[in-house]
Amino acid sequence: MPLHLSDLLARPDLDLSVTYEVPPHLLARTVEAATVSDLPAPGKWLQGGELLMTIGLLLPREPAACRAYVRDVAEGGAACLALGLGQGLPYQEAPEPLVRAAQEAGLPLLTVPDGVPFIAVTKAVFDARAQEQRELLQRAFATQRRLTAAATGGGLRPMLAEWTAATGVGAAVLDPLGRLLAAGERAHRTPPAQAQELLARVAAHGLRGSAASTAAGQQLEVQPLGARRLRGLLLLTGRLDDAARSVVPGLVSLLSLELERRHLRDEPERRRRSALLSELLADEDPSADRARDVLQSVGLTAERVRGVVVAAPGGAGGRTGPDPSQEGSAEGSAEGAAQEMAADLALALPGGLVRVVDGAAGPVIEAVAGEDLDVREVLARFAPHRPAGIGPAAGPEAVRVSLHQAAGLLALSRAGGEPAQARQSQASRLLLDLGDRRTLHGYADTVLGPLDLADHGEELTATLAAWLETGGAWDATSRRLGVHRHTVRNRLDKVMDLTGRRLDDPDDRFDLWLATRIRQGGAPGTGGRPAPPPPGR
Repeated sequence: MPLHLSDLLARPDLDLSVTYEVPPHLLARTVEAATVSDLPAPGKWLQGGELLMTIGLLLPREPAACRAYVRDVAEGGAACLALGLGQGLPYQEAPEPLVRAAQEAGLPLLTVPDGVPFIAVTKAVFDARAQEQRELLQRAFATQRRLTAAATGGGLRPMLAEWTAATGVGAAVLDPLGRLLAAGERAHRTPPAQAQELLARVAAHGLRGSAASTAAGQQLEVQPLGARRLRGLLLLTGRLDDAARSVVPGLVSLLSLELERRHLRDEPERRRRSALLSELLADEDPSADRARDVLQSVGLTAERVRGVVVAAPGGAGGRTGPDPSQEGSAEGSAEGAAQEMAADLALALPGGLVRVVDGAAGPVIEAVAGEDLDVREVLARFAPHRPAGIGPAAGPEAVRVSLHQAAGLLALSRAGGEPAQARQSQASRLLLDLGDRRTLHGYADTVLGPLDLADHGEELTATLAAWLETGGAWDATSRRLGVHRHTVRNRLDKVMDLTGRRLDDPDDRFDLWLATRIRQGGAPGTGGRPAPPPPGR
């Protein structure tokens, strides 16, 4: 326990006395140290909380000068002033001007009797402070032992319960998205509004920092959890004393170990869901009911989904800027880094349908997300600085097509420096300005990818190109292809259904025209025969 002024007054061996009726709140002051000084202005040499002792060798006698002396001591932060009395010393009792000045300033004034040396008072203070430190360490060790014993039983909640029982501070563990995993007795089941900003700030920096704040009289602190990557967040609610503060690193380590254990334990389930996604994509023409059943079996109930493809860390051609949210993202191999990022995305994407596959430029991560999910926010958190393509929303049976289109957007994402999404505005103009062959072909694959995967896809693409080149003339298109005009209409209706683009929409017609021109090798600025003006523009 801290040493209070009243504790020193209660010691019979010191025989200290107060010179006036000191209020109880002043006697409750904590004494941090003891020192001796006979300087006329000792305030600047104090650090705060001291018991300042003097024999009054240079003590002023006039009331105004006494008030100035006492004010200097009080402003220096002294807990109290003690005057030594005795034979051969300047004072045999406390002078009235000094007593009055101390009372006016609210500074306790004690007297040290003859026969009690200042060193005895000093030793008493430092012995008490040493005992306080020993008790603090004992409490910290006892708390650490309790936490370790709880950790051996497994689970987050037993550790949080032991922590709260030992410290009185509420604690909760959340995942990197801020979702509650476990909470102690005094912790909020829903983090208070003041904690949301702290949680987001720490999550953004990963293992590299913590944060604390005080709002409405409540002290909040957030610590990151995990070994090499951010696995969770620890939210502490309440004021930590010195003993509790010294145990926080141990609590963080034990919770991190438990989250890493959970991560390894969940690996078989992640592999099962990855295999489930592979099975779904292996079927070139799945029925809507079967595809929906597969998604619902893992909890993905969205009516429409979209494919997401991310260039994994370590792959060639991708941006490799620092990732402040994670440590050790490259764990010795591109495959290991890809699997770690895939695990993060599986945590963030409802359903966890994520897999790692080999791409032309290295491993890529394929995932399926619900239409209503903010995929860009997820990528910014768990795959920052990585090229990524986001396919269009489609029914569950068309997820393979959406993933194919997302893969075609990787080149555009590398060039643009941010995730590329199907049907982004101004995408066609950006491609024309870039003029890069690889990027242009990636764009063409994105637009025409659904036709490539369809039955008679080449026939559909050829019909679309002919119709666009004739300016949308049905008869001219049918004559060029040698088929009936109703056949042309049927094929183009199927093109619209597969691509999700409308031929009567100027922007869609332009995108389709550009894609077909790229496929034919006649994109602007690339040589080849001159391209006709884009239809509808």
